[in-house]
Amino acid sequence: MRYNQLGNTGLFVSELCLGTMTFGGEGMWTAIGALDQEKSNELVKGALDAEVNFLDTANVYSNGLSEKITGQALKDLGIARSDVVIATKALGPMGDGINDRGASRYHLMNQIDASLERLQLDHVDLYQIHGWDPVTPMEETLRALDDIVRSGRVRYIGVSNWAAWQIAKSLGLSEKRGFEKFASLQAYYSIAGRDLERDVVPMLESEGLGLMVWSPLAGGFLSGKYTRDGEAEGRRTNFDFPPVNKDKAYDAVDVMREIADAKGATVPQIALAWLLAKPAVSTVIIGAKKPEQLDDNLGAVGVKLDADEMAKLDASCKPRAEYPGWMIERQSEYRKGVKAGQAPAK
Repeated sequence: MRYNQLGNTGLFVSELCLGTMTFGGEGMWTAIGALDQEKSNELVKGALDAEVNFLDTANVYSNGLSEKITGQALKDLGIARSDVVIATKALGPMGDGINDRGASRYHLMNQIDASLERLQLDHVDLYQIHGWDPVTPMEETLRALDDIVRSGRVRYIGVSNWAAWQIAKSLGLSEKRGFEKFASLQAYYSIAGRDLERDVVPMLESEGLGLMVWSPLAGGFLSGKYTRDGEAEGRRTNFDFPPVNKDKAYDAVDVMREIADAKGATVPQIALAWLLAKPAVSTVIIGAKKPEQLDDNLGAVGVKLDADEMAKLDASCKPRAEYPGWMIERQSEYRKGVKAGQAPAK
């Protein structure tokens, strides 16, 4: 297991992070998983035994039950607080009241305390806004997060599912006001879903934010069990998310299967290894319902892809060029040679 610096912070996290969305199973979350405490403990132990030091959860997962199970697992397994990095999130509905949701100061101040109680912790290491709130002023959210950090209840802050311009704006506001800045973005990224390569990844690299990848197997589509001949039973049968261009994704699966066979690996391991080789990625969040699924995912850290294999995988599911990206790339050619010390292009 390798450890990467999370953005511009001094915090190091394992390249694989255990996601706990399968813990609990209440409401809509039963479509993802419904593991009880004993089975959840087994997965947490398996991940930590493999030198994973990073666990990610959220208050909305199973209506708080995932946080409860995660916190209890640390207690049951006797895990020292200093041996794990714990991340959680807030934004979604946590009650029926009109203020029981969103990124308002009111909601965040309530929810950090509720999350800490469920997790049985006095602080979380990374507190993330779970999405975009179009109602709350950004400055209100950032000030609330800054106060929470200053209170000692949170060490670092992050964001999830924001656009590049929204994150860039937040960084400017935080710089101007002297607020704590976002250290990381948690975003969907897979070989079948590469939209963030257009704007988000260049922004992250420019500003030094870490990238936490969710759904690296595209909701199980890249598990290898789905084929053009007919889809097998799985999570996507009842919960077809995140959306993918299935024709292009099947092309990628064909290439991954070819490389996996040559390396004695599995299709999911190739999908994860492709992400782990991307420079912008700090950590890839893996989830599982069974220990054997977890073990297979953990095996991805031992799979190395060479330049030719990466190029072949990149070409198998390349995003469609969009403006202004294609124009920026075209005009950049005029200057790249100058930077490399070559004569200007004519």
